[in-house]
Amino acid sequence: MNKGLATILLLLLSNILMFFAWYGQLKYDFKSLLPKLGIFGIILISWGIAFFEYCVAAPANRLGHKDFGGPFSIFQLKIIQEAITLLVFMIFAVLIFKNEPLKFNHILACIFIMLAVICVFYK
Repeated sequence: MNKGLATILLLLLSNILMFFAWYGQLKYDFKSLLPKLGIFGIILISWGIAFFEYCVAAPANRLGHKDFGGPFSIFQLKIIQEAITLLVFMIFAVLIFKNEPLKFNHILACIFIMLAVICVFYK
C-alpha cells in the first residue's frame, strides 16, 4: 500500500475514534461507566478514546508528510484531515443522531470543504 493511501486510511480511522470521543457522550450514557465522577468521568472516557485517536493520527501525519517520505505537504495533510473529519461527522451524525436531519446547507458546506481539498492540490 502506498503512503498516500495509508495516510488517508489512518486519518479516517483517527476521525472515527475522535467522533466518538467528542460526540459519543451525547448519544451514549458514559456516566454509567463512571457514575460518581459526573462530567469529569465523561471527560476521562473521552480522553481515553482520544488517546487511541492520537496513536493513529500522529503516525498518519508522519507517514504522509513530505519530510518523512510521504506525498503530502503540511497544508495538504491539514485540508485532507478536515475533509475526512467533516465526512465522518456527517455520515455518523446521519446514522447515529437520526433526530437531527441533514439539510441542504450542511451538504453545501461539505461541498465547499471538498472544493478546498481540490484547491490545496492545485498547482
